[in-house]
Parts: sequence; structure tokens; C-alpha cells
Amino acid sequence: MKRWITISTAAVFSTVAIVLLITLISTAAHVYGQQHGAEQTVASYTPEQARIMMWGFVAAAFSTAIGSVGAGVAVAYVGSAALGAIGEKPELAARALIYVGLAEGIAIYGLIISIMILGKI
Repeated sequence: MKRWITISTAAVFSTVAIVLLITLISTAAHVYGQQHGAEQTVASYTPEQARIMMWGFVAAAFSTAIGSVGAGVAVAYVGSAALGAIGEKPELAARALIYVGLAEGIAIYGLIISIMILGKI
């Protein structure tokens, strides 16, 4: 069981890292294009505004990524313990579901912080 938790945690972490890397590269390419006039857009930003936007996107991506990885790890441990408890006492199913839901809330908190950051950009 611990091997599957490790594999799933590694898969979630690598997926989040790849999405973060793609977001960072596309944002950097957009900022580079605006600084060198390669791309004409409706709204033109100064280099300082573009850097602020880039770091805002990076911060939003990190808050979502860290929240999701933390929630994945928490659900892995809480879920396995809950299934063990339900196996011994089936009447504990409702209580175990509450704890798994609380662990999932960590990802929602990261997403809310990300939305707040993106709202300020």
C-alpha cells in the first residue's frame, strides 16, 4: 500500500511540475515578446507591469500546486486509515468520510488563494 501511495504522490507531483513549467514558459515567452515588440496586443504593458503579472501567475500556480500536492498526500494517509477503520467497524463510514473531506479542503484553500492572486493582477 505504501508503494502505491508513493507512486501516486510522485505522479501528482510530476503532473503539477509539468503544468507549472508550461505555464512559466508560456508566460515568459509572452513577456519576452511584449518587451521586444514581436507581438502586438490590444493592451500593451510596460516591462515592469509584465514582470509583476508574470510573478503573479507564478504565485497563483504555486499556491494551487502546493495545495493540491498537500491535499493528495493528506487524502492518501487519511483515506487509507479510514478504510482500515471501516474494515474493522463499518459504522464508522460517515465519520471517516468527514475526515477525508477535510483533507480535500486543503486543495480548495490553495485554489481560493490562487483566485485571489489572479484577481489582483
